[in-house]
Amino acid sequence: MNKKILIVAGDPNSINSEIIYKVWKKISKNTKNNLYLIANYNLYLKQFKRLNFSINIVKVKNINDKVNLSSLKVIDVPLNFKDPFNVNFKEASKYVIKSLNLAYSLVKNKSVRSIINCPINKNLIKSSGKIGVTEFFASKCKVKKSSEVMLIHNKKFSVVPLTTHLDIKDVSKKITSHLMIRKLYTLNKDFKKLFKINPKIAVLGLNPHNSEFKKASEEVRIIRPCVLKLKKKGLKIEGPLVADTIFINKYKNYNVIVGMYHDQVLAPFKTIFKFNAINITLGLSFLRVSPDHGPASELIGKNKADYKSLFQCIKFVTSKS
Repeated sequence: MNKKILIVAGDPNSINSEIIYKVWKKISKNTKNNLYLIANYNLYLKQFKRLNFSINIVKVKNINDKVNLSSLKVIDVPLNFKDPFNVNFKEASKYVIKSLNLAYSLVKNKSVRSIINCPINKNLIKSSGKIGVTEFFASKCKVKKSSEVMLIHNKKFSVVPLTTHLDIKDVSKKITSHLMIRKLYTLNKDFKKLFKINPKIAVLGLNPHNSEFKKASEEVRIIRPCVLKLKKKGLKIEGPLVADTIFINKYKNYNVIVGMYHDQVLAPFKTIFKFNAINITLGLSFLRVSPDHGPASELIGKNKADYKSLFQCIKFVTSKS
């Protein structure tokens, strides 16, 4: 079985080199032996030096190169830069997209079974026509009609935003019966496949107090009919439930809570669990995970970056290999 672990270094103007270094110090020798980093070799040499991190790194030609266990293996991606933590936006964007494309090519030809990507400023991906890494890989896999799912997960609980990186003013226009049915089917199918259980799913309403179930509300026109349809198909699903109280205690009755927009579920989830989570994309032809936080450029050089989410990503893909 293929046990190689592939990490895309992601945004160069970020805490990513810090969390990679901290994770490297925590993982086992066997995990180090299987780990490959897609990054610019010179960038990481200079970033580690700037941060005063002592770590051996070695440039490899491909994922089959074997080197000393104590060295971090870097599959080199070209990047033009002067300051290692202040890379020009255009160059950073080309570098990130090249890195993601290389990772996809490796998973497509079965060199690896999964991809971990470190945090990326979503503006760096927009030149590809996609709004985030979730959508980038969904497009690569030719996922139909936006049926991919962003699952924020830990061992205790998971949440899913029905819409991902949208401005609030655009959310209600995006919520349709077709979108909801497709994403909830994907969630149920892939959650069962990954975790070997039929998930108990709670679906939240969009509006405060579910808009008191007014006839013209999204809750009455879209959400409730979808939930009833899926329940008849055998899914363990309830909703629409009121969003403002469910995270006090009732969330513990479910495996997954589905919200209508990003911060409706991610803000309370992170309040409860902090960095104890990973981001999993469901609906792809391979396993893709990432830390559940952003590039945090404001923390560069402060040695305050929390590595735990990346560490959990590595543990998760290792457990599934």
